Amino acid sequence: MAEATRDRVRAAIEELGFVRNESARRLRRGPERTAGEFGDEPRRAFGVVVEDLASPYATDVARGAEAALNASGHDALWLSSDYSAAKEQRSLELLEDQRAAGVLIIPVGLSARDVSRLRAAGMSVVLIDRDASGGCSAQVDHVAGGEIAAAYLLGIGRERIAFVTGVPEPEPCVERREGAARTIVEAGFGKPVTLVQDAMSPTEGQAAAHQILESSPRPDGVFCANDLLAIGLINELTRLGVSVPGDIAVIGYDDIELAASAAVPLTTIRQPRRELGWEAAELAMAEIGEGKSHQHRQVVLRPDLVIRESA
Repeated sequence: MAEATRDRVRAAIEELGFVRNESARRLRRGPERTAGEFGDEPRRAFGVVVEDLASPYATDVARGAEAALNASGHDALWLSSDYSAAKEQRSLELLEDQRAAGVLIIPVGLSARDVSRLRAAGMSVVLIDRDASGGCSAQVDHVAGGEIAAAYLLGIGRERIAFVTGVPEPEPCVERREGAARTIVEAGFGKPVTLVQDAMSPTEGQAAAHQILESSPRPDGVFCANDLLAIGLINELTRLGVSVPGDIAVIGYDDIELAASAAVPLTTIRQPRRELGWEAAELAMAEIGEGKSHQHRQVVLRPDLVIRESA
């Protein structure tokens, strides 16, 4: 590789957030054949592009994908779009330039033209947690997740339910909100109030706690779009002397590791994050391995309720 090209790739790696490891070194050299337990099969890397590597949800999905790829003798390169369509595009171009076998992606601005270009370059493309009627995808039924959360809050006697989300609001969170709202309305109650925070973080969950306490009438149940919001909300309500769940029941979404260690252990909707990544990787490898005979599939996983103390 020319020195100028090498410098460009290094700069891109820094900007895009590649994990620096042996996988990246092999990818820069291009596909190779290795001896050992995988015989003479080529050992190739797949890109795993997520929205935010600081998100526990995203890292769990990426780990699930990496486990499946490693089990079949492949490597995973983690990249983050940081919710930027432009950065996502640069990530895809870099993977294409470096002859990656495929990409598993939680998309931000991915277009049908992008997918066609990548496939024409010989790469498999699998969408994670998004619908892909014309290709492979692995996703969770988030409408069902919202329905489960709302039904549970109604079942424990909560009638004034609020939904807390943040921007940018990913499509799965919109689906959770819609599923919950439909369930509440069909039960004969008014459409839930939606509080939109500046981010989906614990700090913004704390801010939402103050908004909820200032509301009239005050909600007696809150469904948060993710666990980070819910944990911040619970911690702040507790600090302010509000009983959870006595005064306000709170339910989250994801079941991240921190959910069980909140000030009040969090009742939440568990989505199978690592299984989601694993299924996406299996689809990506199948598309490469089956060639023209490959039939695109859409795998849909169902979330389930985890009951703790917050609701």
